[in-house]
Amino acid sequence: MGGWAALAGALVVGPRTGKYIDGKPQLIKGHSMPLAALGVFILWLGWFGFNAGSTTTGDTSIALIALNTFLAAGAGATAAMFTTWLTNGKPDGAVTLNGVLAGLVGITAGCANLSPGFALLTGVIAGILVHFSMKFLEKKVDDAVGAVSVHGVCGAWGTLAAGLFDMGGFSLSVVGVQLIGIAAAFLWTFPVSYLLFKLINAVLPLRVDEKLEEVGLDIHEHDAEAYPEFQASAGIG
Repeated sequence: MGGWAALAGALVVGPRTGKYIDGKPQLIKGHSMPLAALGVFILWLGWFGFNAGSTTTGDTSIALIALNTFLAAGAGATAAMFTTWLTNGKPDGAVTLNGVLAGLVGITAGCANLSPGFALLTGVIAGILVHFSMKFLEKKVDDAVGAVSVHGVCGAWGTLAAGLFDMGGFSLSVVGVQLIGIAAAFLWTFPVSYLLFKLINAVLPLRVDEKLEEVGLDIHEHDAEAYPEFQASAGIG
């Protein structure tokens, strides 16, 4: 649901300045890969509390949930890395990090009812999906961090995987319920979020003008430069 809300928000806010030139998406790199990696590892650690801790009970089920969470995240990272390596010629660090998150999101729905082997498979598929989903969406939607692909697409995949790979055995009725859940989540979240973003935007614009975007909101909102060394080097040029 967070992914579909992010899609609605990205469509209403629109792309960053310079993202599309002659209709073609341009790469806008993040400012710090180490900080991005740190953020992902913090999320990875927190996810053990999210999945295993949300059982609210101290029994042995926590062990399987924690193991599945770890395996899917690692598998997602590895699959994303190799996918970018094969398609781009070199492994992509940013997509690999999103592969971790894709695996974590993908395993969340079925963390308690999948075997470790299927948790690995779920993570692998999520890691592959996140790469191709980001490439596909980038053609029309400026999703700066890949949130739609990680949380929307891989969340939908994880919801389906929870039914497909259930340790209790494959059941069309269970898979059918999961598919209904996937559809309901999108059909509720996206239209309502889009409408709300549109209403908010009509009253209080969600996007700053191009001049403020270029100057930076740190200066506009706080009268401070978050990266003065960047400003200095940019000014010299």
